[in-house]
Amino acid sequence: MPKKSLKDLKNLAEKLRSDTGCPWDRKQTIASMLKCVDEEVDEVRQAIENGDHENLKEELGDVLFQIVMIAQIAKEQGYFELDDVVGGIYDKIKSRHTWVFGKDKAKTPEEALEMWKKNKIKERAQGASAQRDEKSGSASFESK
Repeated sequence: MPKKSLKDLKNLAEKLRSDTGCPWDRKQTIASMLKCVDEEVDEVRQAIENGDHENLKEELGDVLFQIVMIAQIAKEQGYFELDDVVGGIYDKIKSRHTWVFGKDKAKTPEEALEMWKKNKIKERAQGASAQRDEKSGSASFESK
């Protein structure tokens, strides 16, 4: 059987949620998926604790599919889609690893963790500042 891609998984979720798909999958909401996510994450934890790599592979797939399904539901509701999730985490991981992708230096795991924490704080501060700018910009635009 040929290897499957994330695109194949997206297409599978879309089909399951379609009019010709599965009634149970169509009924799900973002909130109702929380129980499924919790169960699958617990199974990942158990596989790790048991050192069961074969089961871990399966359970990670289950968690991944929960993410794909939630992203599909979010896409249908106009919130975001899986590509937005992937792009967001890609950018976040890259921007927080400034010692790999930037000019910072980290020679030990402890230095890397400390830099990660500093970058996360800096990122959040910049995000809060941008949100304030957006709010004040939209307020001033509306008052004109």
